[in-house]
Amino acid sequence: MSKQNLQNVIYQDDGIILNGLITSNQNKNFPGVLILPAWYGIDEEAKQAAINLQQQGYTAFIADIYGTERIPTTPEEASKASKGYKQNFELYQRRIVLAINELIKAGANHSRIAVIGFCFGGTGALEAARGKLPVTGVVCIHGDLYKNPNRKNNKIRSQILIIHPANDHTVSKDAFEKIQHEMEESQADWQIISCGNSKHTFTNPSSPDFNETMANRTWMQIILFLDEILK
Repeated sequence: MSKQNLQNVIYQDDGIILNGLITSNQNKNFPGVLILPAWYGIDEEAKQAAINLQQQGYTAFIADIYGTERIPTTPEEASKASKGYKQNFELYQRRIVLAINELIKAGANHSRIAVIGFCFGGTGALEAARGKLPVTGVVCIHGDLYKNPNRKNNKIRSQILIIHPANDHTVSKDAFEKIQHEMEESQADWQIISCGNSKHTFTNPSSPDFNETMANRTWMQIILFLDEILK
């Protein structure tokens, strides 16, 4: 199945044009999975994830978080853009809700929705759970685990899977410990899988840190989790 089968979905947030991508198996009441891409926006990893999910019987939608006119093109731009959404988490949550709505409008079963995210998108997956968005579960894949300590740890309803590379230099030991404390205090149904010999972008085939073995295992864990909570 080709990535060319992904279809554009144009939607808006307060006048900002957003352009997501959706798989072709729509209007069948399938369980839906929202994909939140890494800090450059919609990329090949997110597209391949959508195709893989369609093959497993899910309708998948890749969210456009930034908007068509605000896509970063350099690491500096991506860092600044993603940091803005991490700080303004309510805006990030709103963009996720808008994408969920598009997924449901396309025919996904509204009671069987999950969110998965890579890197910056992994942070978004956690924000979907923290914000009590209407999703059954979330998967955070090498995401930033940090949360502002001034924010309270409220009860979390969504089931959570965090897949964390053991050698991720972008996540401090303190943040790794605090996310576990947050999950416990939030009374969440949660699990963390730590992948050995893996660095931050280990699931991305275009990254020099790609670890094919761990990436394949990660995908199997994602499907196992989604099948458990959505099927």
